[in-house]
Amino acid sequence: MQEMKVTVDVVLFTIRARALHALLVRRGVPPFAGQYAIPGGFVRREESLDEAAKRELYEETSVRDVYLEQLYTFGEPHRDPRGRVITAAYYALIGSERLDLMAGADAAEARWFPTQELPKLAFDHRKIVDYALERLRNKLEYTTVGFQLLPEKFTLTELQEVYEAILGKKLDKRNFRRKIGLLRILKPLRERRETGRKPAQLFRFAAGRFEKLKEKGILFPF
Repeated sequence: MQEMKVTVDVVLFTIRARALHALLVRRGVPPFAGQYAIPGGFVRREESLDEAAKRELYEETSVRDVYLEQLYTFGEPHRDPRGRVITAAYYALIGSERLDLMAGADAAEARWFPTQELPKLAFDHRKIVDYALERLRNKLEYTTVGFQLLPEKFTLTELQEVYEAILGKKLDKRNFRRKIGLLRILKPLRERRETGRKPAQLFRFAAGRFEKLKEKGILFPF
């Protein structure tokens, strides 16, 4: 009887140049050597799935301490040429201020790619990326995922750019700011940031207010 193995794969998202990007690593070992894939690897006997996902992400990219959430289990019989392999897929989010990467032992290169311009991926990783992107867009309405891609202090323009990058469409500036203002989920700060035109006010996410609205079932459709 064929032994069943378990892997973890992580789709890591960030915002670069106002576009949503996914992190890919170029595989340095077979199968699919030289081809791009999402970070991942086999689960060790002594570790949990979450521990394995965090370890693999760090080993292949040097990235740690990010928002990480289990996505789905992919188990098609022939998804991996090495045998019967089931993968627990995750997606992770990292702010644009933390983009320094370093490929690990099994990866020849780590690069950010716009989600709309992905190369051919190894295994069934394109399917996993598409599933993660759909989940991310859906969770914008009722979770804090959008704010995970921002620095602690941000402008309203930066916040809108995150929503636009995830949704893949432009949003009306006046309408977006009106909705955000009505929700009162941002704490205005006295600080301002130079933007090239006039200094823009900075804000911080009000997590407590968000949780109260969530308990009432209020969504955030944009």
